[in-house]
Formats: sequence, structure tokens, C-alpha cells
Amino acid sequence: MAFTYFFRDMQTLDMVQKYVVPELISRRFIHIWDAGCAMGPEPYSLAITLKENMGKMVFRNVKLHATDIDNSNLFEKIIYEGKYPVEQLRRIPKDIFNKYFEPTGQTDYFRITDEIRKCIDFQKHDLLSLEPVRKDNVLIVCKNVLLHFNEKERIDIIRMFHNSLEKNGFFVTEQTQKMPVELDGMFEQVVSNAQVFRKIG
Repeated sequence: MAFTYFFRDMQTLDMVQKYVVPELISRRFIHIWDAGCAMGPEPYSLAITLKENMGKMVFRNVKLHATDIDNSNLFEKIIYEGKYPVEQLRRIPKDIFNKYFEPTGQTDYFRITDEIRKCIDFQKHDLLSLEPVRKDNVLIVCKNVLLHFNEKERIDIIRMFHNSLEKNGFFVTEQTQKMPVELDGMFEQVVSNAQVFRKIG
């Protein structure tokens, strides 16, 4: 089973906070696609970052669509319950942990607050279907997933992401993933030291 931590990639979350959030807060509907979400720490970390930087009123407009191929058939239950063992929570800043996690009654397990859990929907999804979950996303996050595909598959998937973003929407991927030259003219890199891109066209 895929295993990850909350707030694993602080650099990317900082970039989202600095460059993406200011562009989202004026929108009435904020649909975000986290493609390859595993058991949920990544989309939940993103949701907490958005809540902290948008404020309560704007955050009510956020709907985060978390997807994964999930061959284990366990992710939906885990994400829906929002309950995680303490070893996955150690990187969370203390003030954030105290604000968004509560005891479950089970030793060494904590649950994410309802406010954060309610903004996330999970569905099983195969990126190679090339069918987007929706076509009005303002942000797509796909990290540590594209490296599992060949070059043609990566290009096809990123092209699908482009088509499922709203005008000037953002695409975020991992630091080691570079934009294929075949997709020149479809995205512009927002900042040189992170893989944060804005849709062109």
C-alpha cells in the first residue's frame, strides 16, 4: 500500500500558498483535482494549507477531488474517516496539529476535523483512461505519480490535465518532473525553483 506523511512536501505547499492561493480567492467555485492521492495525507495537507491562507468564508467554496487507482480498495474508507496513526502526523507543525486534529479514543490515532474532511471527495480513477474527473478545475496536483508512466503516457496525461483546467488554472507536480518539450506553449512555469505551471490558452 502507498504510504506517505502529512506535510511531506513543504516547498510545494509554500509555493501553492504564495503563487496559487491569491489567484483562487476571488473565485466563487474552487474545484481542485489531486491525482494520485494515495491514502489522503497529500490532499488533506493541501486542504489545511488552503484553509489557513484563504479564511473560512472563501474556504467554503473549495471542493477537492482526490483520486487514485487504489488497487488495495482501502483508500476511500481511510480518506472518508480521516483517521491516521501518529507516526504519519509527526511533521505537522504543532499549532496546525492542535487546530485540525482531534483524539479518536483509539491509542495513537487522530482524526481530521469535519471542516477539512468535508471538502474532500475520493473516487477511484485511472489516469490512463485520459478521462478527467471534471473540466473546471482551477488547480491540479499530481506528484510522485507521472514517474510511473512512459514518456508518451506522461504527455497524454499532462495534455488531459491542460484540457481539464479553467483558463489560467495551475498544474503542480514533483520537483524531478520536467515539462515535456512536446507540450511547449501549453503551460508557463510560474517560478523557476518549483514545478508550478499556469495554463496558457
